[in-house]
This record gives sequence, C-alpha cells and structure tokens, in this order.
Amino acid sequence: MAIIPLHTRRPSEDVPPPLEPPPLIRDLSADERAHLENNLRRKIDFRLLPMVIIMYIMNYLDRNNIAAARLAGLETDLKLTSEQFETAVSILFVGYILMQVPSNLFLNKVGKPAIYLPCCMAVWGVISGATGATQSYGGLIACRFILGFVEAAYFPGCLFYLSSWYTRKELALRTAILYSGSLISGAFSGLIAAGITNGMDGKRGMLAWRWLFIIEGAITVVVSLAAILVLPNFPRTTKWLSEQERQLAVWRLAEDVGQDDWTDSKEQTFFHGLKLAMTDIKTYVLMVLLFCVVSSASITNFFPTVVATLGYSRIISLLLTAPPYILCVLVVFANAWHADRTGERYLHVVIPLIVAIAAFILAAATTGTAPRYVSMMIMVPAFYSAFVVVLTWISNSIPRPPAKRAAALATINAVSNTASIYASYMYPQSAGPRYVVAMGVNCGTAFLAIVMATILRFMLVRLNKKLDQDERIDSAIDSGEAVPSEAAKRGFRFLV
Repeated sequence: MAIIPLHTRRPSEDVPPPLEPPPLIRDLSADERAHLENNLRRKIDFRLLPMVIIMYIMNYLDRNNIAAARLAGLETDLKLTSEQFETAVSILFVGYILMQVPSNLFLNKVGKPAIYLPCCMAVWGVISGATGATQSYGGLIACRFILGFVEAAYFPGCLFYLSSWYTRKELALRTAILYSGSLISGAFSGLIAAGITNGMDGKRGMLAWRWLFIIEGAITVVVSLAAILVLPNFPRTTKWLSEQERQLAVWRLAEDVGQDDWTDSKEQTFFHGLKLAMTDIKTYVLMVLLFCVVSSASITNFFPTVVATLGYSRIISLLLTAPPYILCVLVVFANAWHADRTGERYLHVVIPLIVAIAAFILAAATTGTAPRYVSMMIMVPAFYSAFVVVLTWISNSIPRPPAKRAAALATINAVSNTASIYASYMYPQSAGPRYVVAMGVNCGTAFLAIVMATILRFMLVRLNKKLDQDERIDSAIDSGEAVPSEAAKRGFRFLV
C-alpha cells in the first residue's frame, strides 16, 4: 500500500498539504496518466535493465570465475594449498566490504551513475584480466583484494540506482531482473569455463585458467564502454526523456512515499545519510537478516567444487553447474513478480528459506548421487529467491531521504558480505562430499534469517498500526525507528 487518501485521515493541523502534481501532469485524466506511465515504464525498462543485467553478469563472472579456474588448473599451477585457495576466495570480500559504503555515498552525492558505474567496471575488468598473469600466491591475493575493492561499487550502487527509478511495488521484480545477471552468469560460467578449458588449454603456452581471466576481463572492459553510452542518470537529469516524462518520472516516486527523492547534489551529504541509517533500528534487523541469507548462499562461491564431488569428469562437472541456475532464474522471477503483485514481503522471504533448509539437510544426509544433485537443484533457487526480496525490502523499509537509503543499502550489503569471508573456509576438498559442517551452518543461518524476518515484520506492522491510528510518530522517529516524517503524515505505509 503506497498512499492513503488524505480524506480518510482525521484532520490535524500537523498534516502537511497534499503533494501537488507538476504542471504537465496535473491536468491528465486517469486514462491519460496510466497510458503515459506505461509508456514511461517501458522506456525506462528498455534503456536501463538490459545493460545493468549485462554489467552484473560480468561483475559476477569476474568475481567468481576463480571457482572454475580451480578446476582448470589454477591451484596446481600456482602450487596453492587448499587453505591458500580459500584465502584467495575470501580476500576479495575484504576489499568488497571496505568500499561499499563510501562508494554508495559518493554515487548519491555526484548523481552520475551512468558515468561512475561503467568507469568502475572498466577498472575491475582490467584487474580481472591481470589476474591471468599472476605467478604466485601473493600476486593472486593482491589481484583479488583490489578486484573486490573496485567491484564493490556496482551491486549496492545499482540497487540504489534502481530504487531511484522505480516505485516500491515495481522494485522487487526489477531487483530480480538485475539479479538475474548473477544467476545467468552462474548458469553459463560453467559452460564458458568448460569451453575455454577444452579449447584454450595450452594456447600460446598458457594454461586454460589464465585464458579464463584474460578473456572475461577483456569482455568486461568492452561492455563498460558501451554502458556509458546507454545508461541514464537520475530521472530529474535524464535528457532522453521529454519534459512531461521527466516530471512524471519524478512525481510518481514522490507520490509513492509522499516525499520527493533525489533532487540535486547540493542536498546530498555523506555523513548525514550515514547517521540517519545508523540510528534506524530497522537497518540492524535487515543487516542480520541479509547477513544470514548471504552466509547460507556462500556455497555458490564453491559450487563447482561441490558439484565435482558427484564424481564426474572436470568438463561434465562444469556443465552440471548450469541447470540449478537456470531453474533459479525462473523461480526468482516468479517469486519476485508475485511479491510485487501482492505487495507482500515476509512470506516471499520465509518460504524459500524453509525450502533451502530442507535442501541443506538433504545434501548433508546422503552420499547418493541423485538425491545430492536434487538438493543442489533446489538450494540455489531457494536462497536466491529470498535474497532478492530481502534486497527489495531494504529500499521499501528505508525509502527516504535518498542519502539515507544509499547508506543503508551499502552498509547492509557490506556487513552481509563479511559472511563470505568465514564461509570460504567451510568448503575444503577434504570435507566432501557431504560438507556436514558447512551444511549445518547454512541451516542455522537460514533459520536465524527466518527469525529476523519475523522480527522485522512485527516492527513494520506495529509502525503501520500507529499510522493507521493517526498517531503522532515523532517519538518513533526520535527513537530510531525512522518512519519518514513528512511521508508518514501524507499516508505512507510500510510493505510487510
């Protein structure tokens, strides 16, 4: 539920006047407004979504191709121990965590995502390609740390970017579309790695794992140059929209929460947005919730290794990583579409997590090939379905001001990714094929995520009841529960 008509609220001298539509929108009939908005949404989708998907595919490939490189000879060629390889995986997330909050606050300040995000992409493409030239464990660690530092700009930045274009009830599906980039890359990274391993091994005197980094890094740089030409900035500053479309793009976001969004760089401050996010108790609940989901999903960093325990050849193992991700794309889209259609968030998080717990138990309980592959088929769609809706729930629960939303998205994502640091040590090859400790931890964190989602739902329901009773919410704001004050007085309600 977005806006409650003002005539349903009891009169109060503290209720601000209704938001006034801009001049070119004010006189439109309902049908004209709906037609214009549908055309605008299609135009935004067509211009924005394909490119951010492609960018995220490359982001995810460049981050996680080390898992496929392991099967293509990296560990043997660099003479790494199992612990050193796990450190090489986890060190990326140290850089990734350190840069997320500063990057998102900077993006919000400058208001130029169409330039900032592709430039970061070009840099991480170069670093990813350079990983193919490493000759030692130290060189690999350095490349992975710097790669994480630069890649940190993209995902939280893109979540903030989408929330600056779409209303709350449009956001879950668009977040799923964005995240389909990682799922598509998960589906095809094994196929790409299998092709490179089979066709490039030994070419020009280099092993296949080196070609894997070089080829994917080069493609990333090319895509980044195209992105600069295609992506828009924020609605208020996008030149390929007509003046009427710009006014509608801005107005529908303000109408959705009863408060204007990004206006100009002068109104965005680094530390004020961070302070607002850190004094909102919902930030911490969402932080633990996403941390637990990411911890459960950490198995994807080692998915080729886990699939290889089925006992098939290197090429077949890489090919078998694709079906779970293909199914995952379909399930994530369906779950996100239904979450947007109904405006419900809690069950769309909890039900997939229950399925994930069942999959983890099945994986740890048997060594049979068929049941273990079934568990792999269902665990990936399950935790990713929950993950996408949680990401949307962050923007839904902390919508304004934009500086606060940017800080919250980055901080929550940064903390959640610390799970990947310790989780990287739960999948040594010696623990296969059942990975009992890892699966047990995944079950525990998934259960804790369900608990935190339940706590968040109770909090949001309680706040909505206060608003339904037309109570003054100054005390709630002061205590850090952070109902957007002006928006709340105009009828804002949280999605639960």
